[in-house]
Amino acid sequence: MAASAATVPSFSLKSMASGQQRTATSKHSAKPTKTLSATTATNPVSSTTSTSTATSLPPKKVLVPIGLGTEEMEAVIIVDVLRRAGADVTVASVEPQLQIEASCGTKLVADTSISSCSDQIFDLVALPGGMPGSVRLRDCAALQKITSKQAEERRLYGAICAAPAVTLLPWGLLRRRQTTCHPAFMHKLPTFWAVKSNIQVSEGLTTSRGPGTSYVFALCLVEQLFGESVAKGIGESLLVCLDDDNSRKQEFNKVEWSFDHIPRVLIPVANGSEEIEVVTIVDILRRAKVDVVVASIEKSVQILASQGTKIIADKLIGVAAELTYDLIILPGGTAGAERLNKSRILKNLLKEQELAGRIYGAVCSSPGILHRQGLLKGKKATAHPSIVSKLTNEVVNGTKVVIDGKVITSRGLSTVTDFALVIVSKLFGHARARSVAEGLVYEYPRS
Repeated sequence: MAASAATVPSFSLKSMASGQQRTATSKHSAKPTKTLSATTATNPVSSTTSTSTATSLPPKKVLVPIGLGTEEMEAVIIVDVLRRAGADVTVASVEPQLQIEASCGTKLVADTSISSCSDQIFDLVALPGGMPGSVRLRDCAALQKITSKQAEERRLYGAICAAPAVTLLPWGLLRRRQTTCHPAFMHKLPTFWAVKSNIQVSEGLTTSRGPGTSYVFALCLVEQLFGESVAKGIGESLLVCLDDDNSRKQEFNKVEWSFDHIPRVLIPVANGSEEIEVVTIVDILRRAKVDVVVASIEKSVQILASQGTKIIADKLIGVAAELTYDLIILPGGTAGAERLNKSRILKNLLKEQELAGRIYGAVCSSPGILHRQGLLKGKKATAHPSIVSKLTNEVVNGTKVVIDGKVITSRGLSTVTDFALVIVSKLFGHARARSVAEGLVYEYPRS
């Protein structure tokens, strides 16, 4: 029996899909692959909307459930990207409390409990993966009921990483649908319907492989909800659709970053910090066994990030300042960067970092902080395209990450995956970085 036809995003995602199969038709499929566009409905109930009419229609409602051990990169990227597209995203906890600790230790606060969502109708239900997060989602009766109803009424639903195999499969929601998931769980999928692709869409179900494919997954969901032009615009704004000519990194004045202890890294955060940058850097560095401290410069350890994600920092900056750090990394986000720039404690920490010859860096709009504080003098750097013209030091174009001695900068947003992996490579060697990338299902050079 032939498998059902599948759909894939039609916009260009070269940087996220190079070297890996993105097509969604298996050898068993007898029907041609369809391509989503702004005028093609993905299901008979919910049609896509164009940018010209989206403002006159009710916002698309999306449910993203989270639990203990949910993969933070996946959850936050899905939420961030969909909110940028204009979706009304509800983050719901399947735990008794709203605050959860994600798989790599990031503490997130949900908007509401899953029980409050039982009677609502959603245009999309999107399940992040992670372990034991996928098990926690699977064991939530309220979520199972919501998602099963979503499938029965032919509205969109999706899952990434372990969730297709661990959560949706036991619920019976993968029947007769081509599916992909994290490589570690592919053996659990029915062989006839399993597809090794980064993104797979089959009859309203969208599945993907892991943290490293989260942008493709989220943008595919955006395209199904809002149309191709919206997805393309969001992808470009996130710096996802970079040309293949953009190199991963350029390094100048090379020095070794080696330590005889576990490296300690400080990541200061503020209201308005860009959540996908904070969470991606923290997630990847902790996977590499780095001691990461997230410190809030606000009066509370809880901050409200730029796209509405609530993050609980490990400490307040005053407490964190009592320690010495091998590396300080500033996340971006326009409002967040402005608040970081006003922190006297952080300013002193950065100055001490430079005087002691220790490593520091910034992404997105935050290289502007280093510039204003005189910490990029004589250094080559890069930054988000919107602020590059404000930097008077030598800016390196055409690359995602720039290292100059003990200063590292990045363009931010989706490029922070490479930024964090480059740091892992500098600290521990290329083999460690490649191992982490494989766990993320993110293509990384062999040498």
